[in-house]
Amino acid sequence: MALALFDLDNTLLAGDSDHLWGEYLIAEGIVDAKEYKTRNDQFYHDYQQGTLDIFAYLSFQAGILAQYDRATLNHWRRDYLQRMIVPIIAPHTPALLQWHRQRGDQLLIITATNRFVTTPIAEYLGVDALLATELEEIDGRFTGQPDGIPCFREGKVLHLMQWMKQSGLDLADSWFYSDSHNDLPLLGEVAFPVAVDPDATLRTTAQEKAWPIISLRTPAAG
Repeated sequence: MALALFDLDNTLLAGDSDHLWGEYLIAEGIVDAKEYKTRNDQFYHDYQQGTLDIFAYLSFQAGILAQYDRATLNHWRRDYLQRMIVPIIAPHTPALLQWHRQRGDQLLIITATNRFVTTPIAEYLGVDALLATELEEIDGRFTGQPDGIPCFREGKVLHLMQWMKQSGLDLADSWFYSDSHNDLPLLGEVAFPVAVDPDATLRTTAQEKAWPIISLRTPAAG
């Protein structure tokens, strides 16, 4: 059984679920619109530029979650999934996932976005296995702090290696689909790296290494 690994944001989705969670909180009046949007947008810009302080971002994001009970958060999350996420599932995502299922591959979403945000997205897409950044919880409430190493850049490789030890799978004949240069550490580990609607840096690297470049948003390859 081969592993088929998928980044989530701007890969399977035509948008960023992490940033959109912040936009949802703003739209619902849960956070101060001006202050929160300024910081949320800056963190997203830093991510795109490859300069993100992941721990600062997680503290910013998890701090909001820590202010509310889990039932309230889950209610918001269900609404967010339908309003913000379902409309941005890339048009060709279902077909790609189904192609790997028909091959008998083990599908796994691996994302820097936290597990609270991404669990229902993976479930909606029908992908049972999810590796995501963990947020600390005590007695059913978020503490406002990350839990362990974020599933980001080299951290994705570490999380995957730990998961493979438990699952008994390896990277032989493995695939990884991503849009971002932040995923170059993991793209370099798999047998079949694929650039999906890539950012400029990843596109250049993919062209240099002769990796496939595809689009899940339009019929033609990029």
